[in-house]
Amino acid sequence: MNRRELLEMGISVAASASAGAFILSEAHAEVPSRYAAAFELLDRYVEQYLADMNAPGLTLSLADAGGVQRVCTYGLGDIALRAPLNTEELFHIGSITKSFLGLCLLQLRDAGKLDLHRPVRQYLPWLRFDAATRPLTAHDLLTHSAALPDGPLFPTDPAFRHRANAAPGTYFHYCNMGYEALGHLLSELDGRPLAESFRVRLLEPLGMAATQPLISVDAFGRIATSYQAAYNERPFPRLGRLAQSPPIAMSAGSGCIASTARDMGVYMTMLINRGAAPAGRVVSAAGFELFAQEQMAAEHFGPGASYGYGIAVDRLDGHKRLRHTGGMVSFASALEIDLDSGVGAFASINAMQGYRPRPVAEYALRLMRACRERAALLDVPARNPSWRVASASDYANRYEGAGGRSLTVLAEGDRLFLMHQAARLALEPAQEPDDAFIVPHPEFAHFALLFGRAGSDGKGAVVEAGWGETWYAAAAYDGPREFKVPAEWQRYVGHYRNEDPWIGSNRIVIRSGKLWLNGVVPLEPAADGRFYLRDEPASPEWVGFSDFAGGHAMRMRLSGANLTRV
Repeated sequence: MNRRELLEMGISVAASASAGAFILSEAHAEVPSRYAAAFELLDRYVEQYLADMNAPGLTLSLADAGGVQRVCTYGLGDIALRAPLNTEELFHIGSITKSFLGLCLLQLRDAGKLDLHRPVRQYLPWLRFDAATRPLTAHDLLTHSAALPDGPLFPTDPAFRHRANAAPGTYFHYCNMGYEALGHLLSELDGRPLAESFRVRLLEPLGMAATQPLISVDAFGRIATSYQAAYNERPFPRLGRLAQSPPIAMSAGSGCIASTARDMGVYMTMLINRGAAPAGRVVSAAGFELFAQEQMAAEHFGPGASYGYGIAVDRLDGHKRLRHTGGMVSFASALEIDLDSGVGAFASINAMQGYRPRPVAEYALRLMRACRERAALLDVPARNPSWRVASASDYANRYEGAGGRSLTVLAEGDRLFLMHQAARLALEPAQEPDDAFIVPHPEFAHFALLFGRAGSDGKGAVVEAGWGETWYAAAAYDGPREFKVPAEWQRYVGHYRNEDPWIGSNRIVIRSGKLWLNGVVPLEPAADGRFYLRDEPASPEWVGFSDFAGGHAMRMRLSGANLTRV
């Protein structure tokens, strides 16, 4: 009996891999799948992907209009015990929950209970949202176009209010707080708790009996063992140390669902069928078209992407695609639906390392489409090692700093090295922003090394570098070399922390005449004493400082969330 036959019978297979034992467990399929020819390629890619990304394990579901086509897990659940994942374990799906919430609100619209364009405070008068122009609506919140910061929905200061910094619809800015408010809207109009609304409106009609609509500590025994960065106050390298995550509770509509791969396959089948399910439609045809419509341009999801009502919308190889990712404290997920071909894939990793398994879901989508079209199957994508740097030669240079300090950066093919005390340190591209790199050395642990480019658009040659508060310039740099900042800013410099895992640590430094958040996000001072984050041109996110003692701010507020000086 060969490997493929074993898999078709649902028997676990273990194979040697460079990162250790690679384990695949597949639920028994009732009938042979039309996509079986793609499975071995997909298995090879996931094995490679887990090794490249240093991920412990992954759960995967494939579906089409006819139903769930494959459910399997790869790799490890419990790292210490070398125990594999199993297909019945729950994974936190994170922001994919937003699509569930969008569909439920569209059900209320179908029933005439919700006007998506009516001021949302007419439904929830307690909301602490101040619009810049017209009142905010459910449509604005659903499409992340309200220009609100992503702060706490219920700040500790009862007088505090969140302020939009632009008219609704001006730009896309991802805002979990808006979806938390929408969860309260669903609960208010439905007359029951959010979790119960999810259960009654979607989970029970679809037969998603294993799915939990509320992440609670009580459900911890059913949830896959999961992992997070061991050091959560610094940039995390891909091959960094992981620590097992403790139980968490999550009840916000922005990301409170935990599900199995099989149940997510059932959910995808409904999406592929545009809201239709065996027990009847879960949303009207018109409601589904609103859900999947390109409501707001959303470059956040990539060039040409838009956002609908809880789902991103774009095109893959000319086909209309619905997709969303989900990031939790210790899980990372991706859902992708090819509406034109009628196939879908869901993948989730039992760790949070800064990335989402989109490449796996996208490759699965393309393989399934090829099977349907009887086209040649795509080869396994190339490996993606942590040290690979696109255009590495752009950064190679000598950079001079104050006090005789210097940085020498060397490029060798697609690898980049920082010379430090006669050692060559291989740089790793950071998850964000562009031109930022993690340096694998204890002396560089707390900040990423950020390079700066010439030109007003920041797209010219690399001419400067910064790490923490230290600034360096290449010979080609022709800008100012001396910088003055208000003396007041010195009081803000330091490390601030909130033990909420969604907030964590933030460090403030002064470099090259600017105040920086974590050394990579420039801060722009405003007239009201706030500083706006400028990782996006018009971001509404901000920081402020208060409670001064000994010449230093003891408190930093990040879009309304409180952090205290360490």
